[in-house]
Amino acid sequence: MTDCIFCSIVDGDIPSHTVYEDDRVMAFLDANPLARGHTLVIPKAHHERVNDLPADLATDVFAAVHDLTDRIERAVDADATTIAFNNGTAAGQEVPHVHAHVVPRSEADGGRPIHALIEDRPDVADDELADLAETIGSA
Repeated sequence: MTDCIFCSIVDGDIPSHTVYEDDRVMAFLDANPLARGHTLVIPKAHHERVNDLPADLATDVFAAVHDLTDRIERAVDADATTIAFNNGTAAGQEVPHVHAHVVPRSEADGGRPIHALIEDRPDVADDELADLAETIGSA
């Protein structure tokens, strides 16, 4: 995709601070980090959403996330990491190219858990949870 910033990084048209690269996956430091060491892990091929990824490429992306997480934590002496995919614009995805955020965390960073993302949370009854589980499981 010609107007995708991540595709331009993959093509070498935009410089990056690359921390990992193989034939199918690339990881680089976020230019607007939430924390020191905030890393983006992307498939080199352009896919907008996680559900657009072929299964084998999704496996490769998550394998890179898995391998990099400990390295990132050690590099910045982080206590933990938050790993997230914003999947679609309604979920806050700003660049329409699949990317995992690996964000180093510490007890003192002021960050909040993922449940703090949504202010108006639904009240879902147990019978609706059961129905949803059945619908998702059989889809």
